[in-house]
Amino acid sequence: MLREAIATGETVEQAFESACVQLGVETVDAEFEVLELPEKKKLGLFGGKPAKVRAFVKSSPAQAAADYLQNLLRLMGLSNVSISIREEKDEEGTQAGALLTLSGDDIGVVIGHRGETLDALQYLSGLVANHVDEGYYRITLDIGNYREKRKETLEALGKKIAMKAVKIGRNYPLEPMNPYERRIIHTAVQEVEGAKSWSEGEDIARHVVIGPVDGERYVRRNAYGSRGGNRRPGGRGGYHNNGNRDHGGYRRDHNRNSRPVRNEAPAAPAQPKVDSGSTALYGKIEVKK
Repeated sequence: MLREAIATGETVEQAFESACVQLGVETVDAEFEVLELPEKKKLGLFGGKPAKVRAFVKSSPAQAAADYLQNLLRLMGLSNVSISIREEKDEEGTQAGALLTLSGDDIGVVIGHRGETLDALQYLSGLVANHVDEGYYRITLDIGNYREKRKETLEALGKKIAMKAVKIGRNYPLEPMNPYERRIIHTAVQEVEGAKSWSEGEDIARHVVIGPVDGERYVRRNAYGSRGGNRRPGGRGGYHNNGNRDHGGYRRDHNRNSRPVRNEAPAAPAQPKVDSGSTALYGKIEVKK
């Protein structure tokens, strides 16, 4: 990808310097092509023309991404942001990507909720970088070492949930994450013996689920809080709310010397309290016969 500018000057050198100013680079970082040589005026009064030069620089994918990002941040109202570029190489020693670190005043707004804004800017900058060369070029954006801090947080979360899943024996779904953060979780879970992780969902709902290697093993409780089964409280052989075991229509009091008696209708309650001397606090309770 080439960036170029055309300028004029009394001399070729002056025209070249003027073109470099337009590009925002030093003359040692640019190349130039002379389009027109200067001509002196005849008799010092007639004719003559200035030199015309085309200066150009070959932008790397990282520089193209940085330039795009700088303009985008300016449109967002952030004009005092500096971007440093650190080239990263793969195992073969070729340039595989770059880390762009942003710094400046009020730059925290670029991170967004859980890094969503930063991820979006990183994605757009990566598209620009990959238009420069045919090969894949990875762009990573960072602010105040946010990426490293977020990685440590996700690793701790993955291990914590993995140990909990193994101990309790159930699966735990996490919140949706981007592919980079899901990979961090998967790697962390692998360090916990007896735990595994996988991804579920589509698109922005894609999330990690952590569970025991042998699958869920916890005992589900029914609607009454019992471990398995569907026995209803108060049935034959069950317990009433008064804590006395029911035996074939009889109830036995906690006093071991008392004789069993048949269940009878409850005694009528005491007279309700009266508010302001006339109105009952509760409605009249009829005794079921």
